[in-house]
Amino acid sequence: MDPGRLAALIGEIEGLLCSIPDRIDRGLLEGARNLRVISQLAVGLDNLDLAACTELRIPVGHTPGVLTDTTADTAIALLLASVRRLPEGERLVRNGGWERWSSDLLLGADLHHSTVGIVGLGRIGSAIARRLRGFDCRLLYTGPNRKVSAEETLGVSYLQLPDLLRSADHVILSAPLRSETRQLIGRAELKLMKPTATLVNIARGPLIDPEALADALATGEIARAALDVTDPEPIPPDHRLVLMDNCLIIPHLGSASHATRKAMAQMAVDNLAAGLAGERLPACANPEVYDSS
Repeated sequence: MDPGRLAALIGEIEGLLCSIPDRIDRGLLEGARNLRVISQLAVGLDNLDLAACTELRIPVGHTPGVLTDTTADTAIALLLASVRRLPEGERLVRNGGWERWSSDLLLGADLHHSTVGIVGLGRIGSAIARRLRGFDCRLLYTGPNRKVSAEETLGVSYLQLPDLLRSADHVILSAPLRSETRQLIGRAELKLMKPTATLVNIARGPLIDPEALADALATGEIARAALDVTDPEPIPPDHRLVLMDNCLIIPHLGSASHATRKAMAQMAVDNLAAGLAGERLPACANPEVYDSS
């Protein structure tokens, strides 16, 4: 919704169903005299001031769980497409450049038996790890805390971010966007990665410094990147990253299957209906609003 139109309506509405492009900040919320519930059609809440919602006693619903497997599938699809240079091959055929078979045509890298680093071992990161076990990968992870039980069940090993970046053949970002993870991957971090490495982002675009990534791809500091999310989003068609053959970009399709988007919509409606009925939200991101004051 156009921000001006939303601001004009916010004082009258009792329930708000929003999604990632909608900026729900404190200024908007303070004009929401009658707002009783917000329901977000996504898991992440970085477009929304959750602290202000909690302070104003507005419960916020979101959609965890139902998109985990579909998004993990997308991460593997992006990684495989990138390392095997499938978009370049498709363009070669479509543009009439494939003249004959050649033993050195578009040689890529392997996923099997490689070392993969997962940044953020939450629901989606864990689902990615389960899939990568089928490729006989060595699995590394990093995050704010070690997860010993996950290390045992998933066969993953914990490293601090710099050590993970140095060690991994492929790095997948699946961390939430917070103040401490904004531009988590910048110039210094990219310099730590192998020149043959792949960087995949299926979380949020601002986890990466886009200009630093473009420079790293142009100079060969890393081999390739595959992005489901960008900064800015949508990314302009003339952006440096869009014009690079070694950067695969898709338009935020991580959870875009018929079944998953239907399940997300149902959960968002259930959260909205519960809030309007004065009931506890089935999936509430700020359950402290229900604590007695």
